[in-house]
Amino acid sequence: MRRTPDRTVVTERPTRGVVADGVLLAAGTFSTVRFPAPSSVDRARARVAMLVAPLAALPLGVAAAAVAAAGDATSLPALVTGALAVAVVALGTRALHLDGLADTVDGLSAPYERERRLAIMKSGDVGPAGAVALALALLVQAAALGAVATRPYGWLLVGVLVCVARAAVLVACAAPVPAATPGGLGAAVAGSVPVPAGLAVGIACAAVIATAVAATGAAWWYGVVATAVATLAVLLLVRRAVTQLGGITGDVIGASIEVALVALCVVASASA
Repeated sequence: MRRTPDRTVVTERPTRGVVADGVLLAAGTFSTVRFPAPSSVDRARARVAMLVAPLAALPLGVAAAAVAAAGDATSLPALVTGALAVAVVALGTRALHLDGLADTVDGLSAPYERERRLAIMKSGDVGPAGAVALALALLVQAAALGAVATRPYGWLLVGVLVCVARAAVLVACAAPVPAATPGGLGAAVAGSVPVPAGLAVGIACAAVIATAVAATGAAWWYGVVATAVATLAVLLLVRRAVTQLGGITGDVIGASIEVALVALCVVASASA
């Protein structure tokens, strides 16, 4: 806190390091859990935030795992358990990633030029294509997470899948992926993740999923396959966004997370 020459009291944010601010930025971006705001936001802090995204989603993963464990312990139908787990994650993110999925599908499926596609995405209205994408994504996620939750230590795998899906941002924000517009979240984080660092985190995520899959009694390599399929799915989405929109936006980043979760869920549920 300081006083200006005219005696006005100004409250200043504490200055933190790049890593600390990056972690706070990730925590505030990927969940609704309240954390102190970062002292500043720049490319270095954005890079850290994207790299630690799976860890920043730990509150979401723990909540989803708790719901999965409770649902299995009380013998709820698998689909109900999965739907509740998906609902908890949606509440924990204010459904922003689901909104991004709907907007992205509407924009990319529209038969218009780039500017019109971006305008459709920015409007926030959900069209037929976006509605179908939402319905299918939620159905697959709920059914797959519910099926996984019935296995031994299935609750652990549910939590891991939710957290690791956030690693999709490593692909969406990898250098040299450009931003579609000069403002917004996409511009702040586009191209901020060096490929070697992204690969290192991706390998770590694959190892975590493989361990969680093995804990449920399935072959560990399903975790590696799940990571590869999710990575390919996000790569295709990002390639489409760059081709049709000129780069990524905040909506595309949210869509990449939901697409990754769908891919991870499909492979994980097939590992039984």
